[in-house]
Amino acid sequence: MGHDAVMQFLALASSDDAWFASTPPEDVARLTAGEARRTWELRASGMIRELWWRLDRRDVVILLEARDEGAAREALDTLPLVASGALAFEVVGLVPYDGWERLFAAGAWVPGQR
Repeated sequence: MGHDAVMQFLALASSDDAWFASTPPEDVARLTAGEARRTWELRASGMIRELWWRLDRRDVVILLEARDEGAAREALDTLPLVASGALAFEVVGLVPYDGWERLFAAGAWVPGQR
């Protein structure tokens, strides 16, 4: 994936506990294996940059790169657990932090100076 006009997105998963409780374990295992395979494919393509488990609950957070939010959502929709309704993602667009540029712009306060 080229990096021209690529944006970064944070995707925060939410599991449907009722789906997991009512789905036969063999179906969960099959879909989970497919999920691992598909996330690996997206990682190998460069779309998924990082993947983490949350500490506060058993859900994932994904940092991904795509041309726009629609493309990010399309990629997430290819995940088997999303397609089955077991997972949903909140997708948050990210922009580079510009606080230092604003803080240290000409005439702005600089630490150690009066």
